[in-house]
Amino acid sequence: MNKKSILWSLVSVLILASLALTACGSAATPAPTAMPAATAMPAATSMPAATAMPAATTAPTQAPAASIDCKGAKSGDTLSVVYQWSGNEEQDFNTIVKPLVDACGIKINAQSTRDAAVLDTMVKSTPPDVLFWPDLSPIKLYSDKLMPLDTDGADVSNYASDWINLGTSNGKLFALPAKSDMKTLIWYDPAQFQALGYTVPTTFADLQTLVDKMAADGNVPWAMGLESGSATGWTGADFIEDILLATQGTDYVNGIISGKVPYNDPGVMAAYQIYQKWASDPKYTVGGSSGTVSTNFNDAILQVFSSPPKAMMVDKATFAASTITQQYTSLKLSTDYDAFAFPGAQGVQVSADFMYAFSSSPAAQALIAYWTSDLGGQNFAATNWGLSANKAGAGKYTDPLMTTLGNIFANAKGYAFSTGDAIGDPYSTAQWKAVVNVAQGQDIKTNLDTVAAAQTQSIK
Repeated sequence: MNKKSILWSLVSVLILASLALTACGSAATPAPTAMPAATAMPAATSMPAATAMPAATTAPTQAPAASIDCKGAKSGDTLSVVYQWSGNEEQDFNTIVKPLVDACGIKINAQSTRDAAVLDTMVKSTPPDVLFWPDLSPIKLYSDKLMPLDTDGADVSNYASDWINLGTSNGKLFALPAKSDMKTLIWYDPAQFQALGYTVPTTFADLQTLVDKMAADGNVPWAMGLESGSATGWTGADFIEDILLATQGTDYVNGIISGKVPYNDPGVMAAYQIYQKWASDPKYTVGGSSGTVSTNFNDAILQVFSSPPKAMMVDKATFAASTITQQYTSLKLSTDYDAFAFPGAQGVQVSADFMYAFSSSPAAQALIAYWTSDLGGQNFAATNWGLSANKAGAGKYTDPLMTTLGNIFANAKGYAFSTGDAIGDPYSTAQWKAVVNVAQGQDIKTNLDTVAAAQTQSIK
């Protein structure tokens, strides 16, 4: 055999061996299992007007079906959901639940309404399987119809005890936060601070010292607009609660909500004294007392970032970022605007859209289990829609600002709901009026006595 024949023989052997090995490998490795096709989410049922759920604009996090517990729900099972969200918020909701819909084949019939009377009519006739609502009133109104979430699929281990306590009534867990927003934030211009030699305070005493120094320098420390139509005063109530979180702590604020701490307690009185000094004196707030009361709360935010600035700081919730960037599109995070946690606060003040269940159907349990699971928390955070009270969402935000706020939120020492939202009327209306009155220089004790009476009436 010549050299060319020997060479071709060797090549043939190698090719045959390679084909044999490839065949063995193919037989040993099964083909991947395809994810089921997405189930379209139908248009909302009208009551009184249907709000169709728009398609998600952001690609959802796709999870293997095996990682989602369908709780026995079958493909084609329907789930009725009611919430107040619309537009982009509905799109974000779709994005978050799409992996659940894909994995289980559940069909979600959703309706958006902001009308509590419409909700009440529904609950008394045909309650939705799952409700997302921006306050805790359903616990008082519908406790005989609500299902305990901890026996309806919820993973309560992903939530801090303050959240569990807030949603519990008579030993039953009826509400968990689905989407949260954080207050207890102070917004400022980092470049302005640097130019004036100011540093971010880390304790409440440091904040008081900084405020006095700004005033002595001729720089107005606070923008404090209270105007908000029929709800004028709510932003001042939030500011006072932040002061209480720094001076008294989370348990104290939650004690106001439960009624254990009367609103005319000396601790509340001391907070109002600080607030009155800052809210009524033109050295401390833009326009003094009249400016505080008459300025719209969104306009107050912009006073810090105007050129030249009218104030150095504003105490506002996470929504302030949107107000700032919509008006001043060229401002850069961390350079031109930023936020720091209210100094010394022993916890954060929060608001939330809460999740409730009127059904224990497999589809309802599947949604509750998914939303409160590790995967649900991570998928929620990835949309940057809001802050996730689900601990698994920590560190999963993709927007730089939401990452910053998420870290503050996740590392908080405790959580306290806004007292007005938690207690409701007549307390909230009385509280807002007192905030306005005190900013105008009225007697603090007289106003707090009135709010304390309304607090007792509301909690009964």
